Amino acid sequence: MADGKPDEQLFQLLSGLLQQVESLTNTEEVELRSKIEALGLEVTKVPSKSAQHLNEVEIAKELDKLSAKLDDVDEMISSAIASDPQVQTLLSGTADVWMPVITAGAEERLNFTASLADDDELSKKDTTNKTSS
Repeated sequence: MADGKPDEQLFQLLSGLLQQVESLTNTEEVELRSKIEALGLEVTKVPSKSAQHLNEVEIAKELDKLSAKLDDVDEMISSAIASDPQVQTLLSGTADVWMPVITAGAEERLNFTASLADDDELSKKDTTNKTSS
């Protein structure tokens, strides 16, 4: 899994895990699939360049909001680890895949987005080549 952009690796891993869960439970996980897709959109979202400049108080408020979101994620991960030792094993064993994605800065997210556009172009060319052969 060393090839590809970090976000691609993460979503390949998540997709594979979801397929395993679905095959083991013999149930289609529509809600989970939807959440993974939403996460994919969020990860590749590039922060908009604000026309207004934030003052220190507004920046502090935004940082507080982000901290609260991180606290929620930390709580969810901690409770999942506490309730199932396999979760800890899975998270530890795959940290090299998901950590770069969730810790990416704006510059790295731009690269993620650019790689998605490149992938779209390649798949369009590939489809065109297959139909013209």
